[in-house]
Amino acid sequence: MSFSIEAGGALSTVMLFLAHLGLCAAYIQGGLVKLTDFPGAVVEMIDFRLTPPALFAVLVIALELGASVMVLTGFLRWLGALALAGFTLLSTLIALRFWAQPAGEARRADENAFFEHLGLIGGLLLVAWVDLARNPSLDL
Repeated sequence: MSFSIEAGGALSTVMLFLAHLGLCAAYIQGGLVKLTDFPGAVVEMIDFRLTPPALFAVLVIALELGASVMVLTGFLRWLGALALAGFTLLSTLIALRFWAQPAGEARRADENAFFEHLGLIGGLLLVAWVDLARNPSLDL
């Protein structure tokens, strides 16, 4: 039994879009929730001690939605993926500080989420790397 993937085929295009959509799903959902409940987004920024909270809420919404659109459309995909990876790393270090929590269920949940976020960062770095490799003319 052999298996091959046709690089420019319709199935390949659909699968790549679905893979990118899966990577961006949490950011799209998060951005839309914050956009439709801006006061809640501001409270979230306050909870994480980010000031001024309203400005951070706007920046997070713009980053989550804008970078997701970049990844999904292919417009500077590498940049959108790197932006989401950097954002995920920073927000993970701020929000999921499991090592500073007492032992228990909450710590285990945050520890698990922390390492899941590292996997997401790895996927986004792979998207950026592949996009840059496919477009050597970008010459960064």
